[in-house]
Amino acid sequence: MSESSPSQTLSRGITALEVLSDSPGAMTIAEIAGSLGVHRSIAYRILRTLEDHGLVRRDAAGAFLLAPRLAALARGVERSLQAAVLPELTDLANRLTMTAFLVVLDHTECVTLSSVEPRAGAATVAQRPGTRHSLAIGAPGIAIQSLLADGELVRLGIDRRPLVDGSYATSHDEVIPGLRSIAVPLAAHGAPAAALAVVYVSSENSDAEIAKALAGARDAIAERLG
Repeated sequence: MSESSPSQTLSRGITALEVLSDSPGAMTIAEIAGSLGVHRSIAYRILRTLEDHGLVRRDAAGAFLLAPRLAALARGVERSLQAAVLPELTDLANRLTMTAFLVVLDHTECVTLSSVEPRAGAATVAQRPGTRHSLAIGAPGIAIQSLLADGELVRLGIDRRPLVDGSYATSHDEVIPGLRSIAVPLAAHGAPAAALAVVYVSSENSDAEIAKALAGARDAIAERLG
């Protein structure tokens, strides 16, 4: 086997974690085996290994769930970027009474890395870290597009969508029906292309006012990162 050949077992283990992450509740071995397309015995060995490493756990019925160890691992992803962004996300969320979040580029998808919900708000929206959507849609995707060269977008098969006034992106009903989002691009040295965004149902603030708050937070983050 070539040294560059991928590990099938590792790939299946990662896929099992992704399957559990997308599930609304615990899953049985049979359900996970079906999702992986493998025999129950193979799924069981994979899950036992993940369990030994604290990445999955079992509930009282013996079904599998993601375990807290994954949260500890997630905190290490782009640690300095998350640390710099968190205070600004918290301020944005509470000041605008809407969920504020950080999205980074992962191949052709936007992945939520950090998210903060406001302390008070009649209709706030949860934006779970790890949530993904295509780079081609949504305000965060449009904002990240602005950081990429034309050749890169062509390689990814993405048609560039322009920013509003060359500074921020908006979307409505694109990722989740009924929700609006506004985002600004965030470029940090040594970090993947990113966007600072908010998601909400409705707001008394105009798009331009929300974008101004996002831009201010982005500038503060850039200063913090040096």
